[in-house]
Amino acid sequence: MPKLEMKLIKVKRILSIAGSDSGGGAGVQADLKTFAALGAYGTSVITAVTAQNTLGVTDMHPIPASTVASQIDAVLSDIGADAIKTGMLANREIIDVVVETLNKYDLPKLVVDPVMISTTGSRLITEDAVESLRTKLLPIADVITPNVSEAETLLGNTIETMDDLRESARLIVELGTKSVVITGGFESGPATDLVYNGTEYKAFTGSRINTTSTHGTGCTFASALAVALSQNIDLFEAVNKAKRYVQLSIRNAYAVGSGRGPIDHFHELIDYGNNN
Repeated sequence: MPKLEMKLIKVKRILSIAGSDSGGGAGVQADLKTFAALGAYGTSVITAVTAQNTLGVTDMHPIPASTVASQIDAVLSDIGADAIKTGMLANREIIDVVVETLNKYDLPKLVVDPVMISTTGSRLITEDAVESLRTKLLPIADVITPNVSEAETLLGNTIETMDDLRESARLIVELGTKSVVITGGFESGPATDLVYNGTEYKAFTGSRINTTSTHGTGCTFASALAVALSQNIDLFEAVNKAKRYVQLSIRNAYAVGSGRGPIDHFHELIDYGNNN
């Protein structure tokens, strides 16, 4: 039998450090789907195992911090990464070991999605972990992608207006991250993502889609942003590409479960029109 030749294709390698979602809509599962859909090679570090579906989270088991570190070492010492995305980091010990372990390597682009509350309203992070996220993880991040409620938790303030949003973005960058994208805007009005890179603000506005299929949108946006940044795309253009991908994934979502359903990560790859 003739020996098969390996294809010499340079593909971007994106590492997700996040929790597992048994329902498949968010967390590492959403991250890996996003990476694959956008043509990148995804690797993963599991920080917690959750029992969840479209109705909510019923159980959660954080992975021991030493095992989280071992997973990071296993991936980065061999496969490497062109960008890293962090999601659910359930407690202070996990955040501390993620920062400590990542600092051993030549860090690529780091996108931090400060997952605190699930789409269905379940808390996914301890109180002391928020402080570690604020003081240890943010200073090594290239960009953080909180929604409005997560930004409020990080800063201990209330965000009610666009002026509040801009001031909060400025204060978050002062915590050490190079840039911030506060996603989603307010519950009423268009879906507006505000980007601040330390010198310039830019708002990206899209129509708000009337749907219950929004589970995993934050994870997906941050993952799509990591892929774009790995390609050395300018931050503003990377945000635009990630936002468009999420909007189309929401618009093309199909019914799964009886609660907050997932979005369709592979909307551009699969034609469901012929399914009976």
